[in-house]
Amino acid sequence: MQEDIWTEMQPVREWKRVDAKLFNSEIVPHNRPAVMRGLVNHWPAVAAARESPQALGEFVRGFSKQQPIGVYHGEAQIRGRFFYGDELQGFNFTQRPMPLGELVTLLLQELETLQGPALYAGAVPVAEHLPELLAKHTLELLDPAIPRKASLWIGNRTRICAHFDESQNVICVIGGRRRYTLFPPEQARNLYFGPLDRSPAGTPVSLVDFAKPDYERYPRFRTALEYAEVAELNPGDALYLPTHWVHHAESLDRFGLMMNFWWHIAPRQLLSPYFTLMHSLLTIRGLTPAERSAWRAIFDVYAFQPDSDPAEYMPAAARGVLDALTPSQAQQLIAMLQESLELARRNAGPAKR
Repeated sequence: MQEDIWTEMQPVREWKRVDAKLFNSEIVPHNRPAVMRGLVNHWPAVAAARESPQALGEFVRGFSKQQPIGVYHGEAQIRGRFFYGDELQGFNFTQRPMPLGELVTLLLQELETLQGPALYAGAVPVAEHLPELLAKHTLELLDPAIPRKASLWIGNRTRICAHFDESQNVICVIGGRRRYTLFPPEQARNLYFGPLDRSPAGTPVSLVDFAKPDYERYPRFRTALEYAEVAELNPGDALYLPTHWVHHAESLDRFGLMMNFWWHIAPRQLLSPYFTLMHSLLTIRGLTPAERSAWRAIFDVYAFQPDSDPAEYMPAAARGVLDALTPSQAQQLIAMLQESLELARRNAGPAKR
């Protein structure tokens, strides 16, 4: 019997009549997911979706261009779950380029097919592929000066494994119902993430199949579920996701369309901490337990700074890279890292094939 893990799950807190003031003064500082009911009810695409999937498809086709996008195709037996192949080798889907309008046609043709293939395209840059649509579908919650990236997600009944994003995120549902299962970042250990360097979602994904959890293989998933929250969204609804909140995404209908907005408030010269994580596999993981413990304490002082500014007792002119990084200092650090990585590459010898 298939287990429904969502029955007793805590719902994400809901907000209504959200405007920029409420969003920035109350929702964002709370640093927790928030469902914003009816946030984009006024979007023309949402009105088309409420008419019918065909009307939404025609609406999108009217804005789409001919340049191809990457479309994932999975056979019916994957049940919409884009994942790895056997033994976590390869993937259970293929990818091929096609124009967005062609994908819309395929999805509409499959509407009445109960056991058809899983079709999905994600992170389609709206500014590049549907610029006129973006002009009519804006997110008014953010300061116009804040750069943001708008992406389109379209498919049939698909499941995207639990993963995290580094940016802040507002997900706006246009067509079809969607369900998001959310976990705070602290539950990462209990979600059994897969390989760091090969993932169907860009960042590592949970190996647990949420539709039929294997608790013998993944026993700590029960603990993660104690902290899980669920959000079910209809067309016009939106979901705010703070950075690094883990989310499992499902499209519950045979034609689903969503647009999201990512933004990251940080100096342009800062690199992704994901590179630091990968770098640590070369520099920290192989150390003794005592050495790793010592480095954890040092990272706390200089990187995570739980108590105070590590350079507060220094004269301003002497703080160097411990002060707010200037673009010039960032370039110096990058050059130093490039030099050290090149030396490490040479010492490691040629790559084996």
